[in-house]
Parts: sequence; C-alpha cells; structure tokens
Amino acid sequence: MMQAVVIGSGMMGKAIALDLCTHTSFDDVIVVDKSNKAVNNMKQDLDDFDISYQQLDVTDKKEVSHLLKEAMVCISAIPYMFNLSLTNQAIEHGVNFIDLGGNNTIVQQQRSLFQKAKEHQVTVIPDMGLAPGLVSILTKAIVETYDSVEEVTIRVGGLPVHPKPPLEYEIVFSSNGLINEYMEPALVLDREKVKELPSMTAVETLHFPEPFGSLEAFLTSGGCSTLPYTYQDRIRYLDYKTIRYPGHCEKMKTLLDLGFGSIQPIQLGSQEIVPRDLLISMLRKYLSSSGKDVVLLRVIGKGKQKELKIRTTYECIDYFDEVTNCTAMMRMTGYPVSITADLIARGIIDQHGVFCPEEIIPTDPFFQELPRREIHIKKIEERGS
Repeated sequence: MMQAVVIGSGMMGKAIALDLCTHTSFDDVIVVDKSNKAVNNMKQDLDDFDISYQQLDVTDKKEVSHLLKEAMVCISAIPYMFNLSLTNQAIEHGVNFIDLGGNNTIVQQQRSLFQKAKEHQVTVIPDMGLAPGLVSILTKAIVETYDSVEEVTIRVGGLPVHPKPPLEYEIVFSSNGLINEYMEPALVLDREKVKELPSMTAVETLHFPEPFGSLEAFLTSGGCSTLPYTYQDRIRYLDYKTIRYPGHCEKMKTLLDLGFGSIQPIQLGSQEIVPRDLLISMLRKYLSSSGKDVVLLRVIGKGKQKELKIRTTYECIDYFDEVTNCTAMMRMTGYPVSITADLIARGIIDQHGVFCPEEIIPTDPFFQELPRREIHIKKIEERGS
C-alpha cells in the first residue's frame, strides 16, 4: 500500500488530496490539520473520495512521528515557516518530502540537509507548485532545448475573472505569502550575476487575449526560487514578474511603503498590534476569496539552437473548475505537487537528496501528466537565421 500524507486542509491541500485520489498511484491518502473545523470542511467537500482525516499539531514531534510511520511521501501545504522542521522529521523517518516553498532562506536551509537526505535514501523537493514549480520545469525545458540561452522571462498571475476596485484582486492563496512576495527582494540573473532588486519595481505592460487585454507585471520575490543559481552559467538573463490588473502595484506598494507589511508591533492606544496582521485582516474582510479566478502564465525563452535564433513561448490560461470546485490557483499549484509525488512513487524520480524542481523533475513525464488534469500549455516556437 502506498500512502501519501498531506499536511494542511486549506485550498492547496484540498487540490493536492483530490488529485492524489484521482490521478496517481497512491491508494491511501491522509490529510491532517491543526484545525478540526478545516478538516471537517474538507471532509464535506471531498465526501466522495477515500481520504482519511486527522487533527494534528505539526509542532508536536511525537504526533508527526506517529503520522509518518507508514508514509511514502509527505506533502506540506501549510505556511513555509514549518517546512524546515518537517523536512528534518521526514528525513529521519525515511519519508520523501515535498512542499510549496515560499521563502528563499528556508529553502537554502533545507538544501543544507542534502547529505542527510541522501544517507536516509529520501527525496526532498521544496518550492514545488506553480511559481516556483511548474515554471521551473518550463525553464528547464528551454535550457534542454537550446544550445545557448540569451533570456528567460517568467510572467505569472492569479487574478479574479471579474475584478473589483480598489485592488482589482481576490485572495487566491495565503495573504501572508502574498505580502512576502511583495516585500522581500526579487532575484534576477543578469550576465552570470545573481542580483537582488526591490520587489514591486520594473513595472511593464503586457497583453493577453480578451477579455484580459492590457495588464501589468512587476518584479516579486520567490517566483524563480533557485533558477538564477541553477542556471547561472547557462542563461544570460532571467527574471520573474507577477501579473496583475493595471494599477494594482501602485496601490499595494503605497500600503507597504507606509509600513502595513511590517511584523514589528506598534502601540495603538492601550493595545499593541502588528501592522501586517491588521493588513491581512482587512484584505480578508474586503477582498473576495470565493470568486471565480484565472491563472495567466507566460514563459518566454530566447537563444540559439544549431546557430539558428530561436524563441519559445509557453502560455497557459487556466480557469476555475466548475466540476471539482477548484480555483485555477488551486489547480495550477496543487496538481504539479501531486504529479511530482506520483513520479516519486512510480520510481521515475529516484535520486536521493534535496533538490529544487528544475534539478530533478524530468520534463517529458511531467508534461505528459498535465493534459490529464485539463491543464493545457500552448507552446509556440519561432526560428530564424
């Protein structure tokens, strides 16, 4: 019996569990969460699927140890601050581990466990999801195709289909994670040098087919993860930008410049509050988290193949799924994770250690799985002398 454990019963955990049950080799899926209410909500949503549920506190090592006894793969779909501890515990129990990432520092700490994971014959893949994750594998496909790569530009955004002012945005994943992306430095690879640039800068205009039309994209943190380091000697220039409806960047940047993203407590009358907690509360209060969404993706590579100039564009527009009641962001983030878990279960991924997606996930088997989930990425190649 092959068992997969999913930690976290939120939006991404739900998508991962659903896909593990419907499209993979696993015959035993367990979902755990600290919140009994969240567990029960998922149980109601996925009532037709054979999933076991438990209430569990991941900070309790004894509980986690008991949870991992029979698992082949453990997947973390909870905030990144828990991932290092969970990685250590998974390795100690000989359990393969995948997470959604979200913080470059945590990922580097996980990577320091490479030898430990190898000795325990465990595969650890942090930063797997949409961006990083799916876009990392698209970048890998470009590098594998080209003799030399001049440029890779990655543009991704999760957007409401029907945007509403003032931010033209809805909550499609963790609000805390969103603020991190907007505040932490963005990594850019420029002529073999990895540079840190301020997020929410370098705003550009791009176009998608109607009804989207003109949109904006700007530098954000985390989306390219380790790509600038992995391909430092293979790609001349690489950057990652987040797609939003026009005007969003300026409005959000104003709030963050005023300190609303800070985690340092401030005194407000007789109470002490954390500005970020206040901002998150207000975002949750005034922004929808249940509207129909869309994920827009465009990865463009430029370079040479056999002395011919080549430009490859990967493009995807993915919508809310009415059948499964999964948002586009849930699909595009969660399904790549379950595909990766299945590639481990099937022995297609069989290296041991700690690897980011582009270092270990084979492109062809991975891409073959996407259409089975109705995720369709259009590839356009243009060649010239």
